[in-house]
Amino acid sequence: MTKLKPSRQRHQVKSRWYYIFWGTATLSVFVGQIYVGSGYRQMSKAFNRIIDTTLKVIEPRPRGYYAPLVPPPQSGDFTFNEQEMVIK
Repeated sequence: MTKLKPSRQRHQVKSRWYYIFWGTATLSVFVGQIYVGSGYRQMSKAFNRIIDTTLKVIEPRPRGYYAPLVPPPQSGDFTFNEQEMVIK
């Protein structure tokens, strides 16, 4: 009597559409990451331009001689002891 071997079912058999689906999904995620990254770079450059412009408005370049608003103390108003300034 001859034994018949049962037909073996192959595991992990995937159709062609399985690979098409996951390949498309992977490609779309990759393209999305590139799109988000380029948008982030553009936003960063625009933000830097805004900050640079704001700093120019807040801190204008000095024009000419700078005179302090508070006059320096007169010789009789101020006593300076050099010994107090020395660290021992």
